[in-house]
Amino acid sequence: MRFLHTMLRVGDLEASVGFYTKMLGMKELRRNDVPDGKYTLVFMGYASNPEQAEIELTYNYGTTSYEIGTAFGHLALGVPDVAATCASIKAAGGKVTREAGPVKFGTTIIAFVEDPDGYKIELIQRS
Repeated sequence: MRFLHTMLRVGDLEASVGFYTKMLGMKELRRNDVPDGKYTLVFMGYASNPEQAEIELTYNYGTTSYEIGTAFGHLALGVPDVAATCASIKAAGGKVTREAGPVKFGTTIIAFVEDPDGYKIELIQRS
């Protein structure tokens, strides 16, 4: 088995694509617009499957927001410098919800940011 993707429903597709490309450095890997089904799928990532898992952004025509719910936690990305990544995201107008610092009761440096729909993304320092 192989992990393929995580699907997130989004209310403003272009704002979400902009966040993942401009603030997190992902690429739009492919887009599939399905007018008969009234939805568009955009797959984002740093590389396509099977090299890496992807994020599938799903836009349902006419839906501008969703309740995230209490079961969803976060996505996690490894970055070489968490503080610099947070500074870059803030400079681009993004939202940092937890500044870079050690995880509680540990030494790993982490931070949290939110995408335009409020999905939380953990940044974990990896060299």
